Amino acid sequence: MKTGKVRGSLLLVTVLLGTGACAGGDGSPTKPEGTVSPPAVTTPAPNSMAIKDFDYGAPVTVSPGAVVTVTNLDSARHTVTADDGGTFAVDVAGNGGTATFTAPATPGNYPFHCTYHPRMKGSLTVK
Repeated sequence: MKTGKVRGSLLLVTVLLGTGACAGGDGSPTKPEGTVSPPAVTTPAPNSMAIKDFDYGAPVTVSPGAVVTVTNLDSARHTVTADDGGTFAVDVAGNGGTATFTAPATPGNYPFHCTYHPRMKGSLTVK
């Protein structure tokens, strides 16, 4: 009779493992402790740029006259100021502050900088 109990126990273990009862509550496998998931990939919104780590990121391309939204993820205040001195200029508060400016109506490449941090440089392409 002991053989029947052993077979029954093995059958129960097999069923539990097969249904995921030893996994997460929803049947999904559990992650080993200390495992880090990769960050979610996000696509920047059209006509937007993010300032992070004192960097404007990749050059931004917009249509003529588009409204461009700038988000500042640094704690320091920054500007987006056209190198030509007058095409566009916006001051953006730190810690998630946002500001907008209107892109030039004339297609072309418009380099810009931060007036507070002159080594910060970026580029806006209008086409």
